[in-house]
Amino acid sequence: MFQYGRIIHSKKVLDDTCRHRKETKMARGKKTRKLPNIKLVLERFIGNPIFKPHPRHPWETKAVFNPAAIYEGGKVHLLYRALGDTDVSTLGYASSTDGLNFKDRLPYPVYVPREPFEGVNPTPRPGAGIPGMYTSGGGEMGGCEDPRLTRIDDKVYLTYVAYDGRSQPRVALSSILLKNFLDNKWKWKKPVLISPPNIVNKNACILPEKINGKYVIFHRVFPNILIDFVDDLDFDGKSRWLTGQYEIPVRALSSDWDSRKVGCGPPPLKTKDGWLLIYQAVGICGEYRYKIGAMLLDPKDPTKVLARSREPILEPDVSYENEGWKAGVVYPCGAVIINERLFVYYGGADMVTCVASVKLNGFIEQLAENHKETVVKSQAQISAMSENIPESAKGSGPKRQKITVKKKPREVIVVKKKRIEKSVAEKSIVVRRGTKTMELAPKPPLVSGTHGRKAKGTSI
Repeated sequence: MFQYGRIIHSKKVLDDTCRHRKETKMARGKKTRKLPNIKLVLERFIGNPIFKPHPRHPWETKAVFNPAAIYEGGKVHLLYRALGDTDVSTLGYASSTDGLNFKDRLPYPVYVPREPFEGVNPTPRPGAGIPGMYTSGGGEMGGCEDPRLTRIDDKVYLTYVAYDGRSQPRVALSSILLKNFLDNKWKWKKPVLISPPNIVNKNACILPEKINGKYVIFHRVFPNILIDFVDDLDFDGKSRWLTGQYEIPVRALSSDWDSRKVGCGPPPLKTKDGWLLIYQAVGICGEYRYKIGAMLLDPKDPTKVLARSREPILEPDVSYENEGWKAGVVYPCGAVIINERLFVYYGGADMVTCVASVKLNGFIEQLAENHKETVVKSQAQISAMSENIPESAKGSGPKRQKITVKKKPREVIVVKKKRIEKSVAEKSIVVRRGTKTMELAPKPPLVSGTHGRKAKGTSI
């Protein structure tokens, strides 16, 4: 039996009214079905931390943290930052079949500084022994810090922070053939700097697919995430640099958890709903605690944020995230998907390596449905917008709008003793009292990025 364009399978015959109500209710339920707004959180592995400093390995006696990750050949491969007796950061390696228990951990570093910009043969700086301006994680003498791994075709690309112990940390790039990587033959290509000098640039990673024929590189210059599209990855380390063509800014309100600075964690992971970007952030009111969040980027335009977690998905709340070189830090550098489950690898307190996970499908659905991003304008865009705001709305604080006189209102609406008149042509409101007619100038628009709250310097 057919009804309203669908087939009804039922042994009991219902009257037309009941069938109509049932079908209407079902149709409305499908159209208006909304997911319950459940807080997005990652679940810590009960066996955390999965790595601790090794007392018998001189190169990793002080800290093992901030691991990069890729899933290849049925294994999770981690490249983690290690600090030892020399205070120079190197990279160690470990692998696991289940993403949780890492039994294969090599006793030697697989990537070490080779260039002066990585701290090779550093000249002792004045005040040695006291952490410098750019020291992070206790690595006073520089080295290779905070790696990210991306597989593209038959190569594995490594981006990391190169620090010589003195000048501004910069982004460096190297690569290795996938076959050599899986065979533990560490034949890395000579590293090159890809970010300009005299600028602190960190948190770089490469999208695993090209967009419109171009490679996409994420990086961070305080306080925002920057994005560059490049034709190739053949940087010369001398004249060609990342420029920051696009940006994903911090949130506008000081009360937001990610309002001070944001940076990419692992390279974005491809899902059916878009690119999943796990990121780290610090809030203005967050006592400088590093927290983890998630974004969903447009699959065809990764500069467009479709959704962004309104609250952190992981905060430094347990002991191993507060007892180390820096308290209050969860810092993600690696993520993989295994059997529809998301695994995020992060450093705790700049001392140990940890992992947290969550079922991917439910996580993505919640993020896409209940955490849709509102458009946030950059300072340059806000400045440009301010040029179009009436003079009466400009200034350092709220001002009343200018009242003008109009003699012949077009439309009159009588409300009690006061007559309110609307000018259709000018879209303004006119108030008439007695013999005087006053017209209120139009209100300026809200500046985007204020989440519906009043923007400073405007009158609304």
